[in-house]
Amino acid sequence: MGLKYQNILVAIDGSTEADRAFKKGIEIAKRNDATLVLVHVIDTRSFALIEAYDTVIGDRAEKLAKDMLEKYLKQAEDAGITKVQYEIDYGSPKIRIPRDLAKKHNADLILCGATGLNVVERFFIGSVSEHITRYAACDVLIVRTDKDSE
Repeated sequence: MGLKYQNILVAIDGSTEADRAFKKGIEIAKRNDATLVLVHVIDTRSFALIEAYDTVIGDRAEKLAKDMLEKYLKQAEDAGITKVQYEIDYGSPKIRIPRDLAKKHNADLILCGATGLNVVERFFIGSVSEHITRYAACDVLIVRTDKDSE
């Protein structure tokens, strides 16, 4: 089969599903000798009102994201991935991941975890994974399980 992924973007949000996507991303990157890009988008809309009362919330969110991504970066390196990097971005993950970050990193595959939103929330706002699938110009793998892909 001629399909080979070169730039794999994994959306990391700290959830169990994102962790599963990360682990599958490592395996796919190994098989393809691909670059693995770990991205986390700090949803600034979610703390806009709080920030008026707590001016350091943005700094806290960035520190937590950096610590989380550094941990994932080390795991990827320990697993033998030599071409791995991470990026922290701000805005709406639904928009930034499929439209901006995927383009910036020339992604040909995006991995993300399935969301845990309930039916009502999905109806009104839609899930991040749904938006990524809808708007990405490349292949998207929504990870639901931790089963091996073999």
